[in-house]
Amino acid sequence: MSSRFNEDTIEEMNEDDDEDEYEEERNERAGDGEDDEDEGFSVLSDLPVERSERRPTCRRCCRPVKVCLCPYLPPRPLDVSTCLYIVQHPAEESRVLRTVPLLAACLPPGKCNVFVGRRFSEERYPELAAVCKDARTLLLYPGAGAENLEDLSADFGAATAHNVILIDGTWSQAKDMFLRNALLRLPRQVQLRSAPSSQYVIRTQPTNMCVSTLECAAVTLSIVEKNHSIQEVLLKPLQALCSFQLQHGAQIHHSKEHLIKNGQYNKVMPKNKRKIRRMQKLITNQNI
Repeated sequence: MSSRFNEDTIEEMNEDDDEDEYEEERNERAGDGEDDEDEGFSVLSDLPVERSERRPTCRRCCRPVKVCLCPYLPPRPLDVSTCLYIVQHPAEESRVLRTVPLLAACLPPGKCNVFVGRRFSEERYPELAAVCKDARTLLLYPGAGAENLEDLSADFGAATAHNVILIDGTWSQAKDMFLRNALLRLPRQVQLRSAPSSQYVIRTQPTNMCVSTLECAAVTLSIVEKNHSIQEVLLKPLQALCSFQLQHGAQIHHSKEHLIKNGQYNKVMPKNKRKIRRMQKLITNQNI
């Protein structure tokens, strides 16, 4: 997810999302000892292999026990009145390094609800439909019609508990889910006017303004709950996760915007002149 973007920006910066998947999967496996050398593998590939049992997984952080992140989680769930609803693309569910389980582990039961899918109808998802129709519900998704969350502080108080919906997926996946699901266009749409640079450095982001779902939730909760310490608590396990992966072979992923600015973007640029001008305009505007 991101702080503030128009739909054209999201589309342009995600044209090659799928091409980054392989490199990111290698990053994800590095810290867990699953990225084996290719040399000599072809000699052994035809030999019968016994499937080992699934590694024990920590029930709280959903990480393998040997790389458990529970020491970096708060000793007790954060006391929040806001309910989060994560609408998650199925591809995110299979990722090794997911941020949503860490987010859920920091919050009380029932405060972080996850719905996995691409299409959400009222018939199949009555609970989500009820939340979308609730006047207290906010959808965090940038766009021309979105209000800045920071400007709504007067709406947040102890008397009213809000719901916040976040879309979990790549930018292209999030855009597709937003446009194809009428339910997601019912809540009041908000965006983050500003957010710190992403600390989720082991996954490529479209631009420097993009942040992970956990980071979006951390900033959002700190604003809605009027408690800035929430952000620090929620980011601690993410920082530990990235630090561990980098120590075990993962590589830092700069944003596509950063690579383009510094002449390090090694993928083919769009041939369409209009698309090139849009990308150049994006970078110029963000330097102002």
